Amino acid sequence: MPNMFSVSGFCAHHSLSRSLFYRLQKEERGPRLTKIGRRTLITAESAAEWRARMERETSQKSEECCLRGEGEKNVPDREAA
Repeated sequence: MPNMFSVSGFCAHHSLSRSLFYRLQKEERGPRLTKIGRRTLITAESAAEWRARMERETSQKSEECCLRGEGEKNVPDREAA
């Protein structure tokens, strides 16, 4: 993995569209950015922290969903088929 990503490189590496990347930045949920001259870069450490934060958000939402009993609403009944 590179030490630093360009925005395009980060998006490609993480399978994100640029529009999603900028939406996450606007929502303050994107990775930390580093400006070097006119370039905007994301360090490998910032990318790793962002991935960990996204995983935590996902697991928290999943847990909340299960606690409310919503986790099984969209699961098709295999025996009914």
